[in-house]
Amino acid sequence: MTSDHVEAESKVSGTRAIIPDRIRRELGIEDGDQLRWQIEADGSVRIEVVSRQMRTFADFEGYDGDTVTDAASEHDTWGVDADELG
Repeated sequence: MTSDHVEAESKVSGTRAIIPDRIRRELGIEDGDQLRWQIEADGSVRIEVVSRQMRTFADFEGYDGDTVTDAASEHDTWGVDADELG
């Protein structure tokens, strides 16, 4: 992000405001990111961009197959480990 001051305008529609493309690019805002809004004591607004972590199956390390499991007896219908249920 550069230190240059970026100015842009947008309109509000209902409860939504459009973030201008220049601002999105400058701040690296992507689809799915969240914005945290805070009103400062002087009336200015601070916005923090919270980036969403993108993960794919390519990141999944997988099951090496060395451990034998029996899903029917070791897990409930929702896949919860039966030992964790007490």
